[in-house]
Amino acid sequence: MKYKSDYDLDKEAIRILRSNEWGGYTLPTQKLYPYQWNWDSMFIALGLAQFDLNRAWLEIENLFNSQWQNGMAAHIIFRNKASTYFPGPEVWDTKQNPPTSGYSQPPIAASIVLKIYNMNKDIGSNFIKNLFPKLFNWHKWFHTMRVISGGHAIAVTHPWESGRDNSPDWDEPINNINSNAELSFNRLDLNLIDQSMRPSDSEYEKYIYLLEYGKKTGWDHAQITRDGPFAVADPGINFILLRANKDLLTISELLNKNKHKAEIEKWLSYSENAANYLWSDSLNAYVARNIRNDVYTSGISNVSFLSYYAGISDSINVDRHYSTLIKFINNTKYCIPSFDSEHHKFNPIKYWRGPVWLIINYMIAEGLKNYGLNEISNRIRNDVRMLIKRNGFFEYYNPLNGSGLGGKNFSWTAAIWLAWASDS
Repeated sequence: MKYKSDYDLDKEAIRILRSNEWGGYTLPTQKLYPYQWNWDSMFIALGLAQFDLNRAWLEIENLFNSQWQNGMAAHIIFRNKASTYFPGPEVWDTKQNPPTSGYSQPPIAASIVLKIYNMNKDIGSNFIKNLFPKLFNWHKWFHTMRVISGGHAIAVTHPWESGRDNSPDWDEPINNINSNAELSFNRLDLNLIDQSMRPSDSEYEKYIYLLEYGKKTGWDHAQITRDGPFAVADPGINFILLRANKDLLTISELLNKNKHKAEIEKWLSYSENAANYLWSDSLNAYVARNIRNDVYTSGISNVSFLSYYAGISDSINVDRHYSTLIKFINNTKYCIPSFDSEHHKFNPIKYWRGPVWLIINYMIAEGLKNYGLNEISNRIRNDVRMLIKRNGFFEYYNPLNGSGLGGKNFSWTAAIWLAWASDS
């Protein structure tokens, strides 16, 4: 579907967000993702804030109303029953109310909360006061429950926790999992989306194995990180959390939370060591690294360039990394592919193994703009505009021909259009 003007797209984006609303939260898209997803809701809130600030704050509040006592904000909140998604709440069995999944997702929340607050401080003042302790406790959870003793890099303990389910970043650690159990699962997603665009059955089997491992520990996140079969330092989580810590520090200063400020500054002091752990001299990029054996992934993902979003400006590797970024962008018609198009594992239509994801583009472009790299930032934004104008609001896009892939009428794509890509 094509649209003639930004105004038409603005109207369609608002319609998508309204039609995907379910009470006080928003579905990523109908049927394929029929619940509330963590980082989806945060980007959705940013889009809602462009035309309904109070509704945006409600989206965020409802996400954190499901926060675990230990501080974790789960990656899925099951507020209703749906027959089109597996694994549902009965599989996770986290014993939370409302039911949730047992893993988390990239902690973009503090950064978006600060951005929405700055849009209207009068409306946002009470919301930000109420949200601060919840945001702080979530960040503390990452820095205690997802750090291996003696290290500083944040680990993900399930590919779903990264938000990038089937990225090639996880191939080596996933393949090292020895699962002799016979696991039954029902791929309901394949009733809605062609299998060529989705994770394979063999990958899904490992996903369910990791879920069952977490359940067997009673969702003891310290044990899962320390002893579990999967623990990978992820550039996406690490750089998003680094930026979120900086924004949480700003919020703590706004609210005169001096004790909290001191702890946030301690977390930030670990950031350089965490980034250095992720740097690969052979690839000239920040890449995922298996904490269990210190093996780097063999290729580069788009989240490598979230280093700009995180503000890692004094690194000795910054020039080499910029050269990698330019090559990465110029090798496909539309940027930024989710995996290096020159790598043999690149697949332009298969979820996180190649397609363009607009939320990552948004964060990278914002980071580049903060560095004063406006030309390349604008190039990324213009590609996003063209993808949406020519194809509509899809979950992700083919970087070679721009075709829309995955779910249709996708909420965070609509949100990114309203908050960033639209000229209206």
